[in-house]
Amino acid sequence: MSVATPAPPAPNRSAANRLLLDVRGIRKRYGSTVALAGVDLAVEPGTIVGLLGPNGAGKTSLVSIVAGLRRPDAGTVCIGGVDVVRDPERAQRLVGLAPQDTGVYLTITVRDNLRFFAGLAGLRRRELQRRVDGTAAALGLADLLGRRASDLSGGERRRLHTAIALVHRPRLVLLDEPTTGADVRTRGEILALVRSLAEDGSAIVYSTHYLHEIEELQAEVAFIDCGRIVARGGLDDLIAQHGASALELSFDGPVPAAARVEGSIVHSSSVRIPSPDPAGTAARLLPRLGADASTLRAVEVARPSLEAVFRSVTGRRYDERTSESLP
Repeated sequence: MSVATPAPPAPNRSAANRLLLDVRGIRKRYGSTVALAGVDLAVEPGTIVGLLGPNGAGKTSLVSIVAGLRRPDAGTVCIGGVDVVRDPERAQRLVGLAPQDTGVYLTITVRDNLRFFAGLAGLRRRELQRRVDGTAAALGLADLLGRRASDLSGGERRRLHTAIALVHRPRLVLLDEPTTGADVRTRGEILALVRSLAEDGSAIVYSTHYLHEIEELQAEVAFIDCGRIVARGGLDDLIAQHGASALELSFDGPVPAAARVEGSIVHSSSVRIPSPDPAGTAARLLPRLGADASTLRAVEVARPSLEAVFRSVTGRRYDERTSESLP
């Protein structure tokens, strides 16, 4: 059982003028598969929004549409007031995109990769060199500028891939799973640069399935599931609203009637019971199961966290290892 979250109201005109990203009613299908089912997302300058969700939730489809790589079936996307569909070239000049799959030119050096993409963004001469040097330093690439990309390690290529998207200091930054497969150093440098970009006024959409990264960034959160935004807000506000402590029971088969107490959220063979004292709730509830206790397979205490938010709004657990939502 999922808990519906009402769609946010459309921003008024003065609010819309402040937005760097204004997504309204985006829908996208691939054959019979609904990837996006009416997504609204607004991001102001200086804001990091963590786009969270399991595989197949619609994260990559949404990022691709915002970047102008795919056309929506319905809805609008405006970047800095520019419509992505009507004026794609102008909109794309405002965007820096680091897609999930690493893309660098392997036969040329790190410096030449950065210079090439900075040039495509319109940078020239001293400004180009300043941005190349600054971005390389921020991502730990300064000592690797003369090395061919083919000779880089996996983590170094991931940093170069991210640097290419950011070298022109775009107003809107789209990072799709930027730390997948990254080592600890690369992950730390990417997160530090994301914070720096936001402090400089860029709007960041940070798509990931690593919940702890969003907590570390203290980002705003947009949970996407089954093509819809199911929860949106500040980290602390969402945890306060949806992430209360709870007792979670899993059964072999349907949830027994004795476990379906008031306020519980039942999903298939599991039940979530919000409670300020989960241990006390367990002590009172388990003896009431009687013969049904033989079907009980797991008892968990969920503490306030982003994972608890996801469980609350979808009724499912969130598994970072596979980026899947589990019953």
